[in-house]
Amino acid sequence: MNHMKKIVLSMALLAGALVYAGGFRVSLQGVKQLAMAHTSAHAEDASVAFFNPAGISFIPAKLSIAAGGFGAKSEVEYQNVTSLYSAKTSSPMGTPLYAAITYRPVDRLTLGFSFSTPFGSTIEWDKNWAGKEMVQRMELKGFYFQPMFAIKLADWVSVGASFIYAKGLVDWDKSITQLNGSLNLNDTEAHGHGYGLGVYLRPTSNLDVSVAYRSKVDMEATKGKATFNVSPALYAGIGLPSNSGGVDGFKATLPLVEEYTVGLTYKVTPKWSVSGDFNYTGWSKYDKLTLDFNHALVGNQTDKTVSVVPKNFKDTKTYRIGTQYMVLPYLAARLGYYYDESPYDDANFIPETPSFNTSVVTAGLGFKFGRMGVDLAGGLAFPQARNIENAYYNFYGQAKAKALYFGLGLSYNAF
Repeated sequence: MNHMKKIVLSMALLAGALVYAGGFRVSLQGVKQLAMAHTSAHAEDASVAFFNPAGISFIPAKLSIAAGGFGAKSEVEYQNVTSLYSAKTSSPMGTPLYAAITYRPVDRLTLGFSFSTPFGSTIEWDKNWAGKEMVQRMELKGFYFQPMFAIKLADWVSVGASFIYAKGLVDWDKSITQLNGSLNLNDTEAHGHGYGLGVYLRPTSNLDVSVAYRSKVDMEATKGKATFNVSPALYAGIGLPSNSGGVDGFKATLPLVEEYTVGLTYKVTPKWSVSGDFNYTGWSKYDKLTLDFNHALVGNQTDKTVSVVPKNFKDTKTYRIGTQYMVLPYLAARLGYYYDESPYDDANFIPETPSFNTSVVTAGLGFKFGRMGVDLAGGLAFPQARNIENAYYNFYGQAKAKALYFGLGLSYNAF
């Protein structure tokens, strides 16, 4: 039963899964922004809405619309250095989307709405790989809906705020070899809410400064379903009613922690600008996760339907630098680089959400056709290989990964 508890308790990694798309954090909320390392101090159109609600005050149009989509392809490889056994993921391509609209009814007030899918991917291992008791397949989707407003306090500074409504989905398969079966964890109605705050400054015509905060969102999973695909003769041993069909419910609060961002864009010349961002994410507040099952006696508390699992995440920092050069009045060339830290050390490595210290190189082009903009971007990630030393799951070895992103964005500044 202790081994069984460890298998089931690994579902406590669910919150981390909702946070890490494709196994490591993916920044794909603006095509123009991605081309310049996903930097934030760009207020040319409505795509700034996700990054900083205050930035919508500086969009040079009363009505602006932006939308785009991405392809995100990643691969993770595990190797046992003793036996030389190896396994690779065969995950399908992720397709994050975003859309935003802003409108300025009066000079000092701008209203906006942003839709984005900042969390979402599918990671798929072979069903019989060495870590099958932790994960075989995991599908994740997350949606952010953000109404917002911004007020210009002066011609050079604005403040803004947004309300965040988040909705999420998880579908997780893993093996239970001890019971000659498998377990599926599913929740299609996880939801939560939070807020965003921002200040956007343009002290001179050559400098934009963006300061933004996105709050923690507690994803409330109140209708989770755990399906034990095992022989009915084994239901009683794990506390399930004989007529349950192997299905049990669970509740959990899944925290998506807060993020702080400071960004700037400086026009070195009328044609050439340089952008930089610093992100700080408060992962250290994610130290444990509690799950409450309806019937399954797989917990580690006095009440055996309750499990509390330590997470041991740590705060992370991301550094971004990007540049844009106007080759022609209607053509912009863009480049970028950013470095993103993993939120956990080797002793806490998990194949459900494999995470690496990662360097990403980005590039793209922007085209202007009157009031219409078309943006193309791509990114190539270089995650650093790392050791796996997870004693809790007796899971050791090495892991490496690679990822590729590309996107197409459209914008229209109507009037």
